[in-house]
Amino acid sequence: MKRSFAALTCALTLCAGLALPASAADFTDVPAGSWYEAAVEEALENGWMTGVSDTLFSPDATVTRSTVAVVLWRLEGEPTPVWRGHFPDVPIDSWYGIAADWACEAGIINGTDKGTFSDGTVTRQELAGMLSRYDTYKDRDLAEGSLNLYSDAGDVASWAKEGVAHAIGMGWLEGDGGKLSPKGTTTRAQLAVILQRMNTQAMG
Repeated sequence: MKRSFAALTCALTLCAGLALPASAADFTDVPAGSWYEAAVEEALENGWMTGVSDTLFSPDATVTRSTVAVVLWRLEGEPTPVWRGHFPDVPIDSWYGIAADWACEAGIINGTDKGTFSDGTVTRQELAGMLSRYDTYKDRDLAEGSLNLYSDAGDVASWAKEGVAHAIGMGWLEGDGGKLSPKGTTTRAQLAVILQRMNTQAMG
């Protein structure tokens, strides 16, 4: 009887320690019926994204290079990089260190001309480049969306045009008021929607 009680107590303790996947409903800043609710739910369910706290998702917060690295690393199944410490400004034990090293080896996120990762806010054209390089890593053909649909197409940097065209063609990058705003930022809610679309397309 004592053994059975001890086993039950152990099992209950173990179960209590297992964190269940978060739901969009757990976050006070993800309104029910919002345009991004379903995407946030899918991103949380699949483990691509997490909240910034137990009650906040921060849908309007801007996306950073480290966030993109971690999200794509998770999307890929959290592979182990061949080598650690590609970037001198990314501690190996940082929350995004392993993802940054993987993204570097996969050719998805390149360092600066000084060889640093330089974490910070990522622009829309930079995000498009990272997503297109992820698709190249996955051996997928790049789409040829039209930049000329937008009045500020000339603001797209020459190095970013292929990636932006791919993101437009895949429906990941959309304009607003006829403008693409390539140097603008992307929010966490928008990133969740992009991930949802990527997953849907990958599943055919």
